[in-house]
Amino acid sequence: MSRPADTSPEAWHVQLEIVRRMTGPERVARAFELSDEARAVTEAGIRYRHPGWTEDQVRDELMDLLLGRELAATVRRSRLVPA
Repeated sequence: MSRPADTSPEAWHVQLEIVRRMTGPERVARAFELSDEARAVTEAGIRYRHPGWTEDQVRDELMDLLLGRELAATVRRSRLVPA
């Protein structure tokens, strides 16, 4: 893992030490937190660009971004088919 360009060597060292001290479950929990934060920021960006959109439209755009339009469309169609 290489140091991000916007992070000083000292800060990078501190970050690595923090991660090394975390247990496996703590690392997984942090990964989920970061994923949730990234999703929230992405949704906020969609809402900013499309202030009139419904929550369904925002959700669909997020799916398009995460999965690609073709796979997202397949997922949406599969939800329409009764189980």
